Amino acid sequence: MMNMKIMKKIAGIMILSAIIGTKLSAQDRNDVIKVYNEGAKSMQTDIPAAIKAFEEVVVLSDKVGESSDDLKQKALKVLPGLYSRLAANAIKEKKPVPEIMQVSKDAAAASIKYGNESGRENADKIMVQAYNAMGAGYFAQKEYENALLAYDTVLSINSGYINAIYNKALIYRSQNNYTAFEETIDLFITRLKSANDEERTKQASTMALEYFRAAGSQASQADKPEEALELLNKAAKYGEDKNLFYFFADVYNKQKNFDSGAEYAEKGLALEDGDAQAKAKYYFQLALAQAGKGETAEACSSFKNATYGPFAEASKAERKNLKCE
Repeated sequence: MMNMKIMKKIAGIMILSAIIGTKLSAQDRNDVIKVYNEGAKSMQTDIPAAIKAFEEVVVLSDKVGESSDDLKQKALKVLPGLYSRLAANAIKEKKPVPEIMQVSKDAAAASIKYGNESGRENADKIMVQAYNAMGAGYFAQKEYENALLAYDTVLSINSGYINAIYNKALIYRSQNNYTAFEETIDLFITRLKSANDEERTKQASTMALEYFRAAGSQASQADKPEEALELLNKAAKYGEDKNLFYFFADVYNKQKNFDSGAEYAEKGLALEDGDAQAKAKYYFQLALAQAGKGETAEACSSFKNATYGPFAEASKAERKNLKCE
């Protein structure tokens, strides 16, 4: 009889404990629901508050157990998107770059933490935008080394973001770093050709040609003919250009390489479709080459065709020296 009484007492305690446990479990789930609802309410108006609430849902759900697992899974699904929205809004609102960087890093970290691949891709896109903005800011302030680091970071996140390559080329151009500019713009052009982007390929090639052409002209004016030819030859990689041919003719004539001087002057003339004044500079270089080779009659004729604009006086003087009729 005694054992039966004890067994009944133990059974009563167990039933009571189960009832209390059920009530506690229900109460704990209600707590999670409350926090979840706070997060859902804040999603449209206060993203940081929503993030805080849903992260609390995850923590509370782990403590409560299976009864709150559905709420936990819902929170895990929305958290990466909320972090990405926070970062995107920072860019849209043109927040300070350090702030953009921080929220972008948080978005990437959240995507990894919660195992959300699409969220990770979105976070990477935002990170690229953030570092790109940072690079542009440094570039505007002429902090070139910091700008290069920012663009290198962009490429480490997304090697296909070729605008960062172009921006690096612009930095090297500003630094007059011929070698780095050439390597970088060549890489940019190669990527554009792979993408069959003919328009941008042409634009980039023209920029490179004009840059090296100008550098070659400056070297020629500084009486550095060897350096001038090296730079002009770099320019020639990117296409044919009448002004480039003029500078080639000028440098070769200064070096007394009159055959090459005449060749490039004629190439420039062939591309120049303007009026007599526009053609004068090519005729002037051609005449210098012809005179250098002892072709007096041809030189007299070419100097006559060069007597326009800024070449008029010099051409008249040369004709007088050659005793042209």
